[in-house]
Amino acid sequence: MEFKNFEELIGKVRNNKNKKVVAVVAAQDEHTLEAVFRAKNDNIVEPILIGNKSKIKELVEKLKESIDDNSIIDAEDDTAAAIKAVELIHENKADFIMKGKLQTADLLKAVVNKEKGLRTGSVMSVFAIHEIPTYHKLIAIADGGMMMYPNLDEKKQIIENSVNTLISMGYEKPKVAVLAAVETVNPKMPEAVDADLLKKMNLAGEIKNCIIEGPISYDLAMHKESAEIKGFESTVTEDADILIVPNIAAGNILSKSLIYSAGAKMAGFVIGAKVPIVLTSRGASSEEKYLSLVISAAAAKQ
Repeated sequence: MEFKNFEELIGKVRNNKNKKVVAVVAAQDEHTLEAVFRAKNDNIVEPILIGNKSKIKELVEKLKESIDDNSIIDAEDDTAAAIKAVELIHENKADFIMKGKLQTADLLKAVVNKEKGLRTGSVMSVFAIHEIPTYHKLIAIADGGMMMYPNLDEKKQIIENSVNTLISMGYEKPKVAVLAAVETVNPKMPEAVDADLLKKMNLAGEIKNCIIEGPISYDLAMHKESAEIKGFESTVTEDADILIVPNIAAGNILSKSLIYSAGAKMAGFVIGAKVPIVLTSRGASSEEKYLSLVISAAAAKQ
């Protein structure tokens, strides 16, 4: 199964009989609550709101929404709210976590805690899905938000986490393009060397459940005609599900270029922990937060 756009994905999640529960940390934030209640009213999630209870109730009232009082948990500060959210995951009372009005570091501190956190032994990275008007289906970019300069083993883990995320959303064998500036192996370009090694790992069965192409330039990954002109043949060309970028700068620039210059919509969350973690920036629109809730609900395991 592949999704052409976010509407298709929303339809799938809405029809899910088992609604996922999201634990919202420091929920006293209007934009966050707008997105949460939109998702709740669309039958996508059930929220548990953690934070300053009186402020949360004020905002819920302001938004003319309603929620069971037991679904609002008072926390004395952001740290306590983050710890409570992690506890709810361990107690199987929530399926994923969303950041509200707090610093990312305060939330991640609770998530990565060695004794009580949600680490899995794998790297944590940002998984961002884009709906691009000129592309025939949703496409993910990893990682433009957490891993600064991943080495070969870390890129392998980013691919595995990304592939597993799409599989949990219903995909069968995602196609992965490991991006570089060229499609040939140049020993002076470490990202091209890594891409070649990752493709070899895939062919050898070390990286499973996907098809990896690399090194491959962006134009060949996204445009069949460009690949034909260059005589490059691959099943991934113009059919990639995941673009793996060489570093955080490349991922950040690519994502923002698509959003601000190509009219793309984006949603994202952190993968590699026990559950999805919605970490949209404080400046993110209500729609981006809503779509991030949708994809997290689609990816969260029951």
